[in-house]
Amino acid sequence: MASSFSAAKITQPLPLNTTTTRSPDNPLFSSFKSAPPASSFLGSTHKLRIQRPTSARAQTRSGTVVAVSDVVKEKKLKSNAPTSNLLITKEEGLEVYEDMILGRAFEDMCAQMYYRGKMFGFVHLYNGQEAVSSGFIKLLKKEDSVVSTYRDHVHALSKGVPARAVMSELFGKATGCCRGQGGSMHMFSKDHNVLGGFAFIGEGIPVATGAAFTSKYKREVLKEGDCDHVTLAFFGDGTCNNGQFFECLNMAALWKLPIVFVVENNLWAIGMSHLRSTSDPQIWKKGPAFGMPGVHVDGMDVLKVREVAKEAIGRARRGEGPTLVECETYRFRGHSLADPDELRDPAEKARYATRDPITSLKKYMIDSKLASEAELKAIEKKIDEVVEEAVEFADESPAPSRSQLLENVFADPKGFGIGPDGRYRCEDPKFTEGTAHV
Repeated sequence: MASSFSAAKITQPLPLNTTTTRSPDNPLFSSFKSAPPASSFLGSTHKLRIQRPTSARAQTRSGTVVAVSDVVKEKKLKSNAPTSNLLITKEEGLEVYEDMILGRAFEDMCAQMYYRGKMFGFVHLYNGQEAVSSGFIKLLKKEDSVVSTYRDHVHALSKGVPARAVMSELFGKATGCCRGQGGSMHMFSKDHNVLGGFAFIGEGIPVATGAAFTSKYKREVLKEGDCDHVTLAFFGDGTCNNGQFFECLNMAALWKLPIVFVVENNLWAIGMSHLRSTSDPQIWKKGPAFGMPGVHVDGMDVLKVREVAKEAIGRARRGEGPTLVECETYRFRGHSLADPDELRDPAEKARYATRDPITSLKKYMIDSKLASEAELKAIEKKIDEVVEEAVEFADESPAPSRSQLLENVFADPKGFGIGPDGRYRCEDPKFTEGTAHV
């Protein structure tokens, strides 16, 4: 990723094979802080500049995607100190590795349970994209908020929602994080500030923008000086052609809201290739168009994701406004468990499988002597037990009672309205007077 970029001059995607070392005097987004003079605004003082359309070949990504190990080799050449250039501490590395293993093992178990008839409806798995969730969410505070999509199980897990509560929700049980009423696409936890998964693309972005506005309002209007809460809005590449995306980028930049827009660009919107569905496939470039930094990062490399996430979250927490981060990643399964995944080229899938983010982090941890093979195996064994226990707990949990059906759906749980006396209108003997009884 590049060392800095400007609101006025970003013309190429950030190359992923650069490893510029940053210092406090050279932060990732430093050049963005100086806004261009008002006279440089092109809206009315200059003639419209029309660019010639680029060829399909020119629209493909520039910059080589490199593995974690290549970054390590390059950094080692710059210093003889054995630990001075480590990209992560042992404690951080073990935490991130455990979170990524949890996400992968949990989703693999979901596939088993779905095919055994324990889950119903559509179930969208996160395999392959773990570096994005762990890279961002593990840097948050408890008070920070996360807004997800229909592919939301792992976001909830990364934010601290217990595996048994997520699995129970998938089983439709009363012990689930939404008491069995949300299911796969609607994970929510007030205690963990997970503000929901959203089944329709784009509908979570306004919710996230509102949450960020709440943080700013508390701090600046209600004078809650310690309120520096940040919101992460996760969504996919297919969402970035929708109106809510553009409207919320505008509002967030206008009000300098503490939000990070995280695009999980897995290159496919169900069966539609990203390169075929948008006029400019470089999503990050839409950030500067609204006056915020736009970053393109290798979403298969958790260490690179963390570096960008630190800067973006830090900007938001300091009151410097929003950031748009495009994480180029890949899902290892079909769009959902009902998708036979026949549209993607097998060679493409095989190529990304060799860049598994968990395998890359494991190699880095061992090569850098941050952890032994035995330590990482112990984490994997621990997570297997956690997931097995979550399944047992969900399977043994009770189903929701029928009386719960309309709760948390309408302000009036019975659906007929509440009278001036505070009683349900349907309980009034005269409620059905004059109506036909069928």
